[in-house]
Amino acid sequence: MTETIFKAACIQLASGSNVNANLLEAERFIEHAAREGCRLIVLPENFAFMGARCQDMYKIRELDNDGPIQHFLSQTAQKLGIWLVGGTIPIAAGQGDKLRAACLLYNDRGERVARYDKMHLFDVNLVETDEQYVESETIEPGSELCVVDTPFGKLGLSVCYDLRFPEMYRAMLDQDVEILALPAAFTAMTGEAHWDVLLRARAIENLCYVLAAAQGGFHISGRKTWGHSMIIDPWGSRLAEQTSGNGPLVANLDRGFMEATRRNFPSLQHRRIHCK
Repeated sequence: MTETIFKAACIQLASGSNVNANLLEAERFIEHAAREGCRLIVLPENFAFMGARCQDMYKIRELDNDGPIQHFLSQTAQKLGIWLVGGTIPIAAGQGDKLRAACLLYNDRGERVARYDKMHLFDVNLVETDEQYVESETIEPGSELCVVDTPFGKLGLSVCYDLRFPEMYRAMLDQDVEILALPAAFTAMTGEAHWDVLLRARAIENLCYVLAAAQGGFHISGRKTWGHSMIIDPWGSRLAEQTSGNGPLVANLDRGFMEATRRNFPSLQHRRIHCK
């Protein structure tokens, strides 16, 4: 049975290169959100590890369905009786020496019910800040959308750079998505320029909730991430935002509000072009 009103949370972190320390920090904030009654909790991209270089992820990569980070997610979800979106973790690819940036969803029994592999890889050159990122050197892109039934409605998984590709979310809409989970680690420059407007656009154009859990702060590589984790409703209103610092942000999600918005402002029914 789908819950009509429930609490959800996004966890904001500034993860470093010590996996155990990152997991302890994440666990502390997940427990805090669970004590506040949150039933669905989203962790940021790379929540368990952010090294000096993208290649450092090889040190902690795990096999699918096996490894300490995956065990942590499963045990935490089961212990607290929550649905947990496990940001991203590096999973060994099926062939070659590359990784998959996998976003994992666990139910309140600790069972993994979905895996989404990041499709759009961040290969960019930020001239203004002399930053260059080439995720494709180490990460193999996924190829499948992920929309899954949950007690809270249809939940779609996406990651960070995916946010810039609206056609992805339109394809999710054709699978009846109602809530978008977006773990991210936006750079400070791109975050300041685009994060807010892109998140709100995805919520508005798809008339759905958006749970955006971000990295926010300084990291061992010298990189600064934007933070500003947000929970946004289908009208584009920010229900909760954490501009900086680590911790959970919490909001009530109301399916009745989403359904009324879709009914009273039926732009989804007015679409002329579909992804199917």
